[in-house]
Amino acid sequence: MLTLMNITKAGYHGILLPDLNIGFDYSGTETQYTFISHAHADHMPRGKATHVYCTPNTHDLMRKRGFKGKADRLHFGETLTTDKARITLYPAGHILGSAMVFVESDDGNILYTGDYRTPPSPASEGFSLPEKSVDHFITEATFSLPIYKWDSHEVLGKEIRTFAIQSLEEGYTPVFLAYNLGKAQEVMHMLAPAQLPVQIHGAGYKLCDIYEQAGIDLGNYAPYDRQSCKGKVLITTNSAINNGFASNVRKKKLAYCSGWATREATRSQLTVHKLIPLSDHLDFFELINLCKKLRPQKVYITHTPNASVVQHYLDEAGIASRFLDLEMEEDD
Repeated sequence: MLTLMNITKAGYHGILLPDLNIGFDYSGTETQYTFISHAHADHMPRGKATHVYCTPNTHDLMRKRGFKGKADRLHFGETLTTDKARITLYPAGHILGSAMVFVESDDGNILYTGDYRTPPSPASEGFSLPEKSVDHFITEATFSLPIYKWDSHEVLGKEIRTFAIQSLEEGYTPVFLAYNLGKAQEVMHMLAPAQLPVQIHGAGYKLCDIYEQAGIDLGNYAPYDRQSCKGKVLITTNSAINNGFASNVRKKKLAYCSGWATREATRSQLTVHKLIPLSDHLDFFELINLCKKLRPQKVYITHTPNASVVQHYLDEAGIASRFLDLEMEEDD
């Protein structure tokens, strides 16, 4: 049976279900129930005093990043019932606390992914789907070309540890370029078995205790210290390395950790020694296969530079789709 649902985009990033009074990653005041999928800046509410619903780990991370509003904390699998809908959060596998939002109503149901990763990041709570069939599926498609196909986390973790160990053995200080929230902690988790001393940029360091409280092993780490960083494994952002981070260390090797490392253009844009395609988003084939598994009545595609490519593959699979034109930020 075909179900109809009013789904609209709202400004810079948000999505609204106006008939149900629900917003996803929305910063306005037009909804009674606003759900935040995770604590990356491009998904957090822009109004610092906004009242939102999110997971406990997302709330804790948002507070560390300046959120001062009110949050009702929902655990995975816990259902919130309103006068028009039932809402349940499922682990999204993107970063710690990241959630997909499953909304059930008399007009059908909808699964909003936010950003997600399957197989999940090892530095997250995992990934799981509702047991019920999905009518409407809102999915990001950040990596929307067939060139994006990831190696397993086991392979990538070995690549990260090997780069660090070999660099140190050759007398270099290894530096991993990674986003402060999510990617940095994932790299640290992958380095942990090697028991190497790690120093992380201060903006990432202040988030690490939340990961540790969640049981994620981050290894032997400390905040970045310019005077003692030589000979340690360093983790920072690309922008920080361009603004003096470890500039006193003459012999260092840089590794760029991102799904964008797959692009040929990245090789010419960045001066690094190693490109490691470690992503906290799902790859192109995982996206298409998941859509085939769910077989919703309609897929709504967001956050992508290549919506037409995804739609072509979905058309071939007999799956209806629509592009919701939301702006992208490269948080990978």
